[in-house]
Amino acid sequence: MSTPFPFTAVVGQDDLRLALLLNAVSPAVGGVLVRGEKGTAKSTAVRALSALMPEVDVVAGCRFSCAPGSPDPACPDGPHEVGPGVRRPARMVELPVGASEDRLVGALDIERALAEGVKAFEPGLLADAHRGILYVDEVNLLHDHLVDLLLDAAAMGASYVEREGVSVRHAARFLLVGTMNPEEGELRPQLLDRFGLTVEVAASREPDQRVEVVRRRLAYDDDPEGFAARWADEESAVRARIVAARELLPSVRLGDGALRQIAATCAAFEVDGMRADIVMARTATALAAWDGRTDVLAEDVRQAALLALPHRRRRNPFDAPGLDEDKLDETLEEFGGRNEDEGDDDPDPDGPGGGGRPPENGPQDGSQNGPQDGADSSEPGGDEAARPQAGESGQPAASGAGEQQAVRAGEPFRTKVLSVPGLGEGAAGRRSRARTEHGRTTGARRPRGALTKLHLAATVQAAAPHQRARGRSGRGLVVRRDDLRQATREGREGNLVLFVVDASGSMAARQRMSAVKGAVLSLLLDAYQRRDKVGLVTFRGSAAEVALPPTSSVDAAAVRLESLPTGGRTPLAAGLLKAHDVLRVERLRDAARRPLVVVVTDGRATGGPEPVALAGRAARLFAADGVASVVVDCESGPVRLGLAGHLAGELGGTPVTLDELRADSIAGLVRDVQSSNRRAA
Repeated sequence: MSTPFPFTAVVGQDDLRLALLLNAVSPAVGGVLVRGEKGTAKSTAVRALSALMPEVDVVAGCRFSCAPGSPDPACPDGPHEVGPGVRRPARMVELPVGASEDRLVGALDIERALAEGVKAFEPGLLADAHRGILYVDEVNLLHDHLVDLLLDAAAMGASYVEREGVSVRHAARFLLVGTMNPEEGELRPQLLDRFGLTVEVAASREPDQRVEVVRRRLAYDDDPEGFAARWADEESAVRARIVAARELLPSVRLGDGALRQIAATCAAFEVDGMRADIVMARTATALAAWDGRTDVLAEDVRQAALLALPHRRRRNPFDAPGLDEDKLDETLEEFGGRNEDEGDDDPDPDGPGGGGRPPENGPQDGSQNGPQDGADSSEPGGDEAARPQAGESGQPAASGAGEQQAVRAGEPFRTKVLSVPGLGEGAAGRRSRARTEHGRTTGARRPRGALTKLHLAATVQAAAPHQRARGRSGRGLVVRRDDLRQATREGREGNLVLFVVDASGSMAARQRMSAVKGAVLSLLLDAYQRRDKVGLVTFRGSAAEVALPPTSSVDAAAVRLESLPTGGRTPLAAGLLKAHDVLRVERLRDAARRPLVVVVTDGRATGGPEPVALAGRAARLFAADGVASVVVDCESGPVRLGLAGHLAGELGGTPVTLDELRADSIAGLVRDVQSSNRRAA
C-alpha cells in the first residue's frame, strides 16, 4: 500500500482542511463537497484525511463493520452478540464515476431468493464505507440516480436494497466527501443542498506559496516514506485532537443566542428549507469541540455560515456560489453579537485552536489555497480560459474591422421543449425518449450480464412450463438462470445540444443581439435542467470557430456567450461545416449520445463565391446523417426574406422564431419538431 501525502503537509487550503476535520469530528455535519479547478489538492487532502481517522472496533468476520458494543440488530451477517471485537483502521472507499447501482448498494441473488427463499446478499461500497470515509471524485459526473441513492444513505445512516419484494437493510454511516471541477458541469441545486459543507478551492497566485508546494511535492515523490516520517509528529497531534474533540462534542452547549443567530442568518440570506439551519448548528458545535470549548461562540456561527450557506444560495445555475460577508457580519451583530454566556476574552486567532482553524504548517501568506498533486499549477482554470481579454472598458477588444463590442444577454425565459425523435440509449437525462435503467417498464428480455431489474411476471411465465420436468414437488417454484428476465424500461436521456450562433454584422443591432443571447441563454438553462452536454460554434467575418467544445458545463457556455462580439460578414457554410466536424468527433467519443443542433441565425449568407449554395450543401450533410435540428429565426423588421425557414428545410429541421421559442407561445412545438424530422428521414 502506498504512503499517502501527509494531511498536515498540505500547504494552505485552510477552509478545505477545516471542513474535512469538522466532518471527522462530527460526521452528522453531512459531508463536504469540494469545488475547484484541476491541480488544487482536492484528492490529495481527502486521501490524506483517511490516515488521521481514529481506528474502529468491529465484530470479527462481519462484512458490515458492526460495532462490537452495539451491533446492528438488522445486520445481514447477524445477529451478533455484544462482546469484544477487533480493531482496524477506518477505511476510505472510493466510488468510481462509472459504478453500477449494484456496485454501490450491493447485489441480491434473485435466483436463490425466488427458488430457496434465501437472502444471499453481496455487500456494495456503502457497506464497505460504514464507519469510514466514502470518497466520490468528480461527483458531478456521477449519474443522478446513483447520487440520489448515495445521499439518501448518508442522510438515513442505512442502505436499503429492494428487489421485487425482497429487501435487505444494513447500516451505512460514513463521512461523505465529493470533489468536482465546475468546468465539467454542475450538480443540481437539490443535490448541492444535500452536502453539509461546500468549499471553493483555487491555486494560490503567491510565488512563495507555490514554491513551497513544489518543494514539498518533489520531496514526497523522491521518498514518500521519509517525507511522511518527517511529518509524523504533526499527524499524531491532529489525530489526537480529533479524538479529543469527538469526546468533548456531547458536552458542547448550543445556547439560545447562537441558535437565534443561526436562524436569523439563514433567513437573511433567504435559504430554502431548514437543512441549512441544522447543518449550521452541527457545524458550529463541531467548531467549538475542535477548539476545545464547551460553548458555541459567535465566531463559530460565522465560520459555520461561510462553510454551509454559499452553495445553498444559488437561485440560478449561472449564479456563482458566494456569501456577502458584510451582510453576514451585520446580521450576526443585529441578532446578538456575542452570546450572553460568552467570556470577555477572544480566543487567539493565531493560537493552536484559534477560530477553529487546523494547525498551520509551512509558509503562510494569507492565501487560503495552494496547488497540490504535482499538477501544473500554471494552467489556467476553465473560468479564466473562458474570460475574454478585456480592454479598459471591460469589454472584449475588437479584433477585426467592423467588429462591435459584446452586448449583455437579455432576460432568460422558459423555453419550449426541443427533443430528438425516436428512441435512444444515451446517458440518463430529461430531454428525449430512451431505453434506460430507470423509468416505466415496457417489456422484458433475457439479461445480458448481471440481472439488475427483474421482470417477475415474465420470469414466472418462462419457468412455469418446465416445473414437472424439473421434478417440482413442493409449493416453491423451481427457477433456473435461463428463466430470469430483465425488465426493459423507458425513460429520458440527455443529448448533446450544439449551438451554432450567427455573430455576423447582420445580427449586430444591440437590442437584437441582446434578445438572441437571451434566447440562447434560456436554451442553455433548459439544457442544464435536462442534464445535456452543450457545445458552442460561432461564425462571423471570414471563418467559424468552436467557442466551446462539447461539455457538461453550461456555466462555461454562458460565459463564452456573454463575451461574444459581433460584426463582419456571414460565413454560414463555414459555421455549419464546423458544427458537422464537431459532431463527427463527438460521435467517436460518445456514440450513444444523440445530438440536437440549434442554429441561431437570420439565414443570410455572405462572403466568398456562391455563399448561399455552399450553405445549402453544408446543411444537407446534417439531413443526410439524420441529425435533429432546429433553426431559431432571428430575422426582424417589416420585410422578411424567410431565409431561416429555407435553411431549416435544407437541414431537415424546423424553423422557430424567437417568440415561438417561449413556453407560453404556440402549443405543440415538440410535435412539430418531431414530425418534421420524421418527414426528413
